[in-house]
Amino acid sequence: MNTLNELLEDELKDIYNAENQLLKALPKMAKKATSETLQVAFTKHLKETEGHVSRLETIGKELGITLTGKKCHAMQGLVEEGKEVLDEEGKSAVIDAALIGAARRVEHHEMAAYCAAGGMAKALGHTKVANLLQQTLNEEDAADKKLHGIADNEVLTAALEMETADNV
Repeated sequence: MNTLNELLEDELKDIYNAENQLLKALPKMAKKATSETLQVAFTKHLKETEGHVSRLETIGKELGITLTGKKCHAMQGLVEEGKEVLDEEGKSAVIDAALIGAARRVEHHEMAAYCAAGGMAKALGHTKVANLLQQTLNEEDAADKKLHGIADNEVLTAALEMETADNV
């Protein structure tokens, strides 16, 4: 890797693979969630993720690159951790809290990746690409904030209520 263009291409391939891995994981997370709000959030983000993949394909065409051929090992690890939650048994709200934690780790990884790639695209003068990456970054940030809100306003309170009820 000798040029910023090569690095950007590598980053985009990594992100593309990460998003495709997430397309497989989100339906399982939605199915495991018991909070209707959380199920809706996962389902909505699945649709957004389909849009992210499409947007990345547009970026690939814009730059004349193929985005396949690389495995995102970070996302693979995050998905594996998420699978551990899918296999857990326990109180529904506690499982939902664990799902939110796993999902937020994914969102933060994606935000870092989109931020880095967007900075490279901007530095290289690829304004259209940088704008598309920023659009996705904004959506990932909104998804993270949504998950945070669901945790704070519903799931963590429900988990505490279950715990308190068990201790009475």
